[in-house]
Amino acid sequence: MSDIDISTSKPVSTFRVRYSETDKMGIAHHSSYVLWLEMGRVEWLRSKGLSYRELDDGGVSLPVSSLNVNYKVPADFDDELDLYCELIEAKSRRFTFSYKLVRKDDNAVLVTGQTVHIPINREGQVIRCPSDWLEKLR
Repeated sequence: MSDIDISTSKPVSTFRVRYSETDKMGIAHHSSYVLWLEMGRVEWLRSKGLSYRELDDGGVSLPVSSLNVNYKVPADFDDELDLYCELIEAKSRRFTFSYKLVRKDDNAVLVTGQTVHIPINREGQVIRCPSDWLEKLR
């Protein structure tokens, strides 16, 4: 699912698992990973000079149309994690991002994932992504 090479890539975000993100067993709740993937996507776009906020203010949203998360090893409270994200497909009507979440102290791959996004307007209709965004992504 995720072929991100962490030996040659930089993480888009490094953070610690907060207590509120864990379950009764002290491990990160499965729903936390989805939020972390979103954080990675937003930071990846920001690193390319693109702003989700500006896109949304312009009337375009990029909702998730598909989400795939492969849980491999649990994260525990206070683990320091590196989040990697890459755009693996950019078409006018579809974007696909790949993710890898790695525990910093032992380089264990905790999660790999992928999200697909479809640009829509304020009425919820599928539209072409603005050309200036596509140019920056390609």
